[in-house]
Amino acid sequence: MSIAELLRAVDGSGEFGVWLGRADGTPVFEHEAGRTHYSASTMKLPVAMAMQRKIDAGELTLDRPIEVHNDFASQAGGRFGVNPDEDEAPATWTKLGTKVPLGWLATEMITRSSNLATNLVLEQVGIDAAHAVLAEYGDGASAIRRGIDDRAAQAAGISNEMSPAGLAGVLVAVSNEYLRDLLAGNQWNGEIPALLPPGTRVEHKNGWDVRIRHDGGIVRPPDADPFVLVVCTTSDLPDARAQQLIAEIALEAWNHRHDLGAIR
Repeated sequence: MSIAELLRAVDGSGEFGVWLGRADGTPVFEHEAGRTHYSASTMKLPVAMAMQRKIDAGELTLDRPIEVHNDFASQAGGRFGVNPDEDEAPATWTKLGTKVPLGWLATEMITRSSNLATNLVLEQVGIDAAHAVLAEYGDGASAIRRGIDDRAAQAAGISNEMSPAGLAGVLVAVSNEYLRDLLAGNQWNGEIPALLPPGTRVEHKNGWDVRIRHDGGIVRPPDADPFVLVVCTTSDLPDARAQQLIAEIALEAWNHRHDLGAIR
């Protein structure tokens, strides 16, 4: 099935956005690519890029010791903590009260999608710096406004938003080999990589929540030019079905890797 046909099959089930294009940022297929969704963990990539900027500027180092804690400033005032029951990356929680290198937290943030590690890294780089990355490379609609599990801010309408086009722009801008390797080391591979040939390098960051399932990445076939794919879904589909949809779209893109312009 073409990507358009795959999307028609879920029409009426929610909101679905796709951005597919070349590694230089040229799109070849878009569907509602400018519409924003709740970002979920896709916001962790701009956070990592903001961290790398501060490292390049000499303001941070990967070996900087960071005390692991679960108490953060809310963007609505007061304090908040990450809900451990909603964090599927347990390693960071075993380090509470100890110090770990910033680079270790960055690895947990990207490869395991740790929410606690993300807020610790975000605390070091600042929300404004993370948003600045997204504003520079994104589409102008996507935004980072708060940390993860900042419920008071969420209740006040302060949310993180991401569009397929916005995440694609950020992915295209990733030039640092360290960040690319982190993305390639992602351990949650149930979307874009799922139906691709084993061993295919996919530098991607996904995100999920209630009704939310996103993935965006750079796929690097050994026999064709790399391509960028972002799929965002906010829907009533069962989560496994949303994952399958993203995987099927990625497979369709893969099957046209030698002629992306033929994608429909």
